[in-house]
Amino acid sequence: MAMRRVAFHGRHLLSSPHLFRRHMSTEPMAALDRIRNSGLLKTQGLVGGKWIDSYDGKKIEVQNPATGDVIASVPCMGTKETTDAISSAYSTYSSWSKLTAAERSKALRNWYDLIIKHKDELALLITLEQGKPIKEALGEVSYGASFIEFFSEEAKRIYGDIIPAPLSDRRLLVLKQPVGVVGAITPWNFPLAMITRKVGPALACGCTVVVKPSEYTPLTALAAADLALQAGIPPGALNIVMGNAPEIGDALLKSTQVRKITFTGSTAVGKKLMEGSASTVKKVSLELGGNAPCIVFDDADIDVAVKGSLAAKFRNSGQTCVCANRILVQEGIYEEFAKAFVKAVQGMQVGNGLVEGTSQGPLINEAAVQKVEKFVNDATSKGANVILGGRRHSLGKTFYEPTVVSNVNRDMLLFKDEVFGPVAPLVPFKTEEDAISMANDTNAGLAAYVFTKSIPRSWCVSEALEYGLVGVNEGIISTEVAPFGGVKQSGLGREGSKYGMDEYLRG
Repeated sequence: MAMRRVAFHGRHLLSSPHLFRRHMSTEPMAALDRIRNSGLLKTQGLVGGKWIDSYDGKKIEVQNPATGDVIASVPCMGTKETTDAISSAYSTYSSWSKLTAAERSKALRNWYDLIIKHKDELALLITLEQGKPIKEALGEVSYGASFIEFFSEEAKRIYGDIIPAPLSDRRLLVLKQPVGVVGAITPWNFPLAMITRKVGPALACGCTVVVKPSEYTPLTALAAADLALQAGIPPGALNIVMGNAPEIGDALLKSTQVRKITFTGSTAVGKKLMEGSASTVKKVSLELGGNAPCIVFDDADIDVAVKGSLAAKFRNSGQTCVCANRILVQEGIYEEFAKAFVKAVQGMQVGNGLVEGTSQGPLINEAAVQKVEKFVNDATSKGANVILGGRRHSLGKTFYEPTVVSNVNRDMLLFKDEVFGPVAPLVPFKTEEDAISMANDTNAGLAAYVFTKSIPRSWCVSEALEYGLVGVNEGIISTEVAPFGGVKQSGLGREGSKYGMDEYLRG
């Protein structure tokens, strides 16, 4: 049975205000010194509880996308290091899985407490290596920590079942047991939360994990792993390898000791991992690309719709899989909405994420900027109008202006594919049926957004949309207590909530 959820307007963790801590320096070097002084600047991989370099001595430079400066160098690991990490996880599994649920819960709770204790340093690290504004980085730390807290509690709620037997002298019991060693491959756009959303339930169930973070943002993963060790999670239960992605991925896929692959990233890579998992029949969960429609009906509250669309589109500079990729606006409200939306976008401040007041940071790298440029050029060549932005920002590097494009249609890349950047395409529609047809005209099915004052319409449209998550009058819909995942080619399985535990259990 397909699982989907609908989130109606309400307060949410990531949309809650986070006070900017004024003692945080706006100077990257000072920020880095603070992280270093806290002991959380780790620049080696973690295998079996030991911090190690790559066996051949190769390194990868981690850059600050806002400045282009090198923050640190980390090991460029490959097959051999990953094989040893798998062996370590496999050896530790027998002891970690046999601990009581209460013991695993306590270790996870300790981890949560340490993450919260060091949230300022972790937020600085996220902003330095990923580029998002410090306010958003603080939000990610709280969001990421919430998964550890939630699953520390769920560890004690793994229930089996008793089934009435067809014969009087028989008893039928169902036991839920951990699936085994997990290979977790995580992206750069949420360098903490995408790890905790996978590792939290895995460890809670009794699994052990080998994590491959993105080579763009490995430092946050290493810092989080260090805090896990400090919290009492035993050596070998959580291992971190980074570097040569094809070699690391192949080692995880070919190993018979790895029984589960969990991945967040592009649909193309997800398909390869799914195919590669078949030879050893691994359990697989995939959170892949999206093409989220944001539907604004003519009975919507303009202020609510603008605020929600802005949050859904421009959070993390448009670099999230649930970002509003197409803003569908009913003709009766199109001009009014466009005017208000453009005004709101004009108020966004682009800059280094460490600077107070910044609402949009850089894109992750030059390739990301070139993709945005390609999509915008394609749209304008086919008749769309850039009504705001549409070019690289004067700050240079990988900064791009917050952009609004009008009169977008189904033939344009902005409609068909995920732009993954700060570009908001406005698409007019006539009827409710038109909106649903346009929204579902994609192979993706992760998130969708609906803005309307009509309760009957909100239910009707939400149920007609072919998406795993639907936000109604709300632009931020991710939370640790509800299942997260897509349909169609946006993935398999669910993360977060009590249902997220099932991905790491067999029974």
